[in-house]
Amino acid sequence: MPQILNKVLEMLTNWLKHYPLSLLTAIIIVILSLAPIGQVEIVEDVPFADKWTHMVMYGAFVIIIWWEYWRHHHRVDWTRSLMGAFIAPIAMSGILELMQAYCTNYRSGEWLDLAANAVGACVGTLIGVAILPHFIAKM
Repeated sequence: MPQILNKVLEMLTNWLKHYPLSLLTAIIIVILSLAPIGQVEIVEDVPFADKWTHMVMYGAFVIIIWWEYWRHHHRVDWTRSLMGAFIAPIAMSGILELMQAYCTNYRSGEWLDLAANAVGACVGTLIGVAILPHFIAKM
């Protein structure tokens, strides 16, 4: 059992060292998702303003993950990177929507929010894979 614990601690230390902005962004998203924020006034002129907010938030989150990934890796391990930079944020989103629905009485989980988060993660991944490597290479 101590070997497993050491391996987990080593993995967490590695994440903190290589992905601090991603972890901070994840914490901010969790707080924003679960905090008892009062009713936010929705902009009437923008259709689906709430869903756009979800897409932008998760798109930015995934771009940050890819940016930190590219800073520390020269070659892509597609399985691990897609799990960490694409699947994990969508899974986190689903868990947060379920927590909003079943663990709070001041927030509600919505399937359309999960869909908007997934679309944002898709766009973030496209940007992270297609554009960021060229941008970071020039830095």
